[in-house]
Amino acid sequence: MSHPHGQDHNPRANTIRLVAWETTRRCNLACKHCRAVAENHTYDNELDTRASFRLLEQIKQVGDPIIILTGGEPLLRDDIFDIAAFGTRLGLRMVMAPNGTLITRKIALKMKESGIRRISVSLDGSTPETHDAFRGLENAFDNSIRGIKIAKKAGIDFQINTTITKTNLDQIPKILDLAEELGAVAHHIFLLVPTGRGKYIVDSEINAEEYEETLNWFYDQREKTGLQLKATCAPHYYRILRQRARKDGKKVTFETHGLDAVTRGCLAGTGFCFISHVGRVQTCGFLDVKCGDITRQTFKEVWENSEVFNKLRDFNNLESKCGACEYKRVCGGCRARAYEATGNFLAQEPLCSYQPKTFQ
Repeated sequence: MSHPHGQDHNPRANTIRLVAWETTRRCNLACKHCRAVAENHTYDNELDTRASFRLLEQIKQVGDPIIILTGGEPLLRDDIFDIAAFGTRLGLRMVMAPNGTLITRKIALKMKESGIRRISVSLDGSTPETHDAFRGLENAFDNSIRGIKIAKKAGIDFQINTTITKTNLDQIPKILDLAEELGAVAHHIFLLVPTGRGKYIVDSEINAEEYEETLNWFYDQREKTGLQLKATCAPHYYRILRQRARKDGKKVTFETHGLDAVTRGCLAGTGFCFISHVGRVQTCGFLDVKCGDITRQTFKEVWENSEVFNKLRDFNNLESKCGACEYKRVCGGCRARAYEATGNFLAQEPLCSYQPKTFQ
């Protein structure tokens, strides 16, 4: 696993580790926080099968990232398993982010056959009431749980993803318990980024203090669970991890802290990128700034030459508090939240209560 940090002055050295590809914008749910404001109808100009294969070939020329087939709801694409199988043949690690409600035994077997290595299913409540209210559909919770159990029976690894807001903050421990009970391999928590429909529930966003408390609680669970735990869109976790380890007299190494030791908070544009249903490339799905278009450029051209990507790869470009912070190489702040708050993706992260030593 290569280190994405320590590469400030050689932007081309950034190793691509994850690509989230919105294979379709169509979705059968209407989630309150949806970045894509996805609806259940066909969308124009989605990349067709041939263009999808070409995209995967071009990604392979740049590196060997994990490809997250996401949406919308990826299972609403007729050719999704052809795409997954093609990526698998290229030697890419293919994973999928369905919402769980459409998984049948037949679909689970197709996932397995096409080489899907893991799926992530979102649970945003530990009860049908809270999850269904968030997801905008009755029975979404029960149907997702049913889908998860079918996938598990078919031998597919799954992780639970949870977007944390004020409405479910108190349920996070119960959701972690549920993930363990269901036999998940991991629990990933996401901090709300107010884009898309998420803008309309911005008052559900937890504040900086709650954020700090939640991430400290999450750190404490590492010793108590067999699940892999990961905080996403929560870059401060990587600062907290180091602060807490230092307090405990520990050094943060791969041996002691696993992948958390060799990754950094915000991966937007450094180790990660997002590709939309029409081929628009962004540093992440939440940072709505166009960096390229794979219907007009090769993926390699975008990854290596995008001005936005290269600005984000030099951490000295970060401004204000984030620029002065001694943890900027491991945290970096959420660039999407900075952009939504200020219109500047290099501005300081608005949801951070930490005061850097050198910043007055």
